[in-house]
Amino acid sequence: MIGKVEKILNKILEEEGALYFILIDPEKDIKKEILEYADAILVGGSSGIIDLDEKIKELKDFGKPIILFPGNVDGLSKEADAVLFMSLMNSTNTYWTTTAPTLGAIKILKYKLEPIPTAYICIEPAKKTTVGFVGEINEIPKNKPNIVAMYCLSAKFFGMRWAYLEAGSGAEYPVSNEAIHLSKKLSGINIIVGGGIRKDNIAYEKVKAGADVIVTGTLAEKKPEEVEKIYRAIKTAGREKL
Repeated sequence: MIGKVEKILNKILEEEGALYFILIDPEKDIKKEILEYADAILVGGSSGIIDLDEKIKELKDFGKPIILFPGNVDGLSKEADAVLFMSLMNSTNTYWTTTAPTLGAIKILKYKLEPIPTAYICIEPAKKTTVGFVGEINEIPKNKPNIVAMYCLSAKFFGMRWAYLEAGSGAEYPVSNEAIHLSKKLSGINIIVGGGIRKDNIAYEKVKAGADVIVTGTLAEKKPEEVEKIYRAIKTAGREKL
């Protein structure tokens, strides 16, 4: 069943052609005024040493959907609206493919969080980033876009409605346009792209290639002045796709 938050996201996609998510690590500071450009706020990356509930409460004033992007089962909060219920599909450790989401499922139900079924797929150079190390990934080479697309098709057949193609936080370069294009064409599910997107022209290219959502995180921390330009590029490309 599609919940309230996902319906909001789908409506924006239908009207504007693309979405912009800003990813916040609750242990790091950002200029909160940039959140006005986000269609939704992703919260994740915490090691569990801070009070996640209190951090999320601080974000509610912006009136944006708050979606958890949990790094593990301790990354859940009753104060959020929804959670990307993810399987790290190309991990070599079943903990990240099935065990972690299973352990978190009861808490998600208890907290009345809206689960958004999402395939999490890591692509070169993700292995050099935190997600690659922690998630023990079998990295998909950047020159094998067909493999990325096959994972997205598999995700669709598993009943997932979203696929998050990740190059890794602060990645040297982002997921290729070809991988995005083939993944969207083959699967037809909503494609989220994150990692290594630092310039507005790159964000524009990714949306034109087939991305439904662009995510930036490191950019919001280190170059907040670029956020508005990224947002405008995403929306321009989205309108051109409609």
